[in-house]
Amino acid sequence: MLLCVDIGNTNIKLGLFDNEEMIHRWRISTDRTSLADEYGVLICSLFEGKKIAVDKIIGCAISSVVPGLTQEFIDMSEKYFNISPTIYGPEVNIGMKINTDYPSEVGHDLIMNALAARKLFGKPVIVVGFGTATSFVAVSESGNLEGVAIAPGVVSSSESLFRAASTLPRVALIAPKVAIGKNTIQSMRSGIVFGFAGMVKEVVQRMKNEISGNPKVVATGGMATLIAPECDIIDVVQSNLALLGLKEMFELSQLKS
Repeated sequence: MLLCVDIGNTNIKLGLFDNEEMIHRWRISTDRTSLADEYGVLICSLFEGKKIAVDKIIGCAISSVVPGLTQEFIDMSEKYFNISPTIYGPEVNIGMKINTDYPSEVGHDLIMNALAARKLFGKPVIVVGFGTATSFVAVSESGNLEGVAIAPGVVSSSESLFRAASTLPRVALIAPKVAIGKNTIQSMRSGIVFGFAGMVKEVVQRMKNEISGNPKVVATGGMATLIAPECDIIDVVQSNLALLGLKEMFELSQLKS
C-alpha cells in the first residue's frame, strides 16, 4: 500500500492507497512543533484503528508547504515504515513544466492538484482550491502549469471578520437561502458564501479568457462543497486532488527511476 501525505499550513491530509483505490483518508491539524516520533505514533494509531499493519506500507509520497515539518515526516517514514519517502521537488520529473517567473515559489499542493486534475479531467483545466487560501491554477492544452491566482480563504477571511467586528458573531458556514439577510446570521452567510462565489466566477472567467481551449473547472478543498453549488462556472468537485496527485507523482517517479 502507498501512503500519501500532503502537509498544508492548517491541515495534514493522509491518504492510503491499495493499488488504484484510496481505501482510507485522514485529516489532522498541522502542528509545527510536533516531532517525527509524535507524528509516527499518531499515524500508527490511526492505522491500528483501521486494523492496518505497518509492514503493508511499501511506499510513501510527501508534498509540503511547511518546510519545518518536511524533515520530520522524512524521519517518521524512515523510522516507522522503514521507507525512504518520495518528496516532490524540482528534480522530480512529473512531465509538467511550471511556467511561472519563480517555479520554486509555487506551492507543492497546487502542483499536485494540477497533476491530478490533468490526469482525471484532461487539459486544459483550471483548479480552484478552497483551503487556507483560495487558489486558482491554470493548466494549458500543452499540459503545463501556466500560472496561479491566490486570494484569501473562506475560513481565514471569515475569522478575520469575526475578530475585527466585535458585534458580529461566529456563524456556521452553510448555504444561505436568501441574498437579502433579515438578521445578522443570514446577512453574514449571504455575504460570505455569495461573495466568494462571485469572486470565483470572476477569476475563473478571466483565466478562461487567457487560456486557449475550453478548460474544465475543478474545485477541491474543505470549502468546495459549500461554494461550488453557488457557482455555475465550476464543473466538478474532487476533494482528494492533492492526494491523487501525490499518487501520480510517486508512480511517475518510479517509472523514471
